Amino acid sequence: MIGRLLDKLVFGAALIFALQMPLLVDHYHQYLSGLYSATKWQVDGYEATAKAHQFADVNSMIDNHLKNAEPSVRTDAEQKLQTVELLQELTSGMEIFAHGNLLEKMVFMLHPDRVHVVKEVLQNFKVGIPLNASGLLFAVVLALLLNMLIMLPFRLMRSDRRADQY
Repeated sequence: MIGRLLDKLVFGAALIFALQMPLLVDHYHQYLSGLYSATKWQVDGYEATAKAHQFADVNSMIDNHLKNAEPSVRTDAEQKLQTVELLQELTSGMEIFAHGNLLEKMVFMLHPDRVHVVKEVLQNFKVGIPLNASGLLFAVVLALLLNMLIMLPFRLMRSDRRADQY
């Protein structure tokens, strides 16, 4: 009886946890979209500056500035290069969030290089229940898997006791 109660409690906790994942992915997508828009706006400004000063593209302008004798110009070029690289990474993330499934989005989101972003998203995260079928289905399946994984040692111990009794 206690085992069944524990099993139900573990499943309930796993379900509550699993229900939060689709919502966290949505919050992350919103954060990513804002960061993408701001970064794109910056890089668009770099492109306009490059064209205004007869550079072929942003990268040729940055390469030219990296060779400049003035340290502040080189530092600025390095920052611009980092921003352009960030935009490329954000673009691939936006592609995943536009066309990927929930697991692909979670893999992108939980990559070790982006854990700091997840921490920022969690600061404004509110617990809730997803209102779409795919989010609910994902939560139930994940909760069942977590429940089976967590309860596996208890089930193995119970089966060992039963085997010893015979």
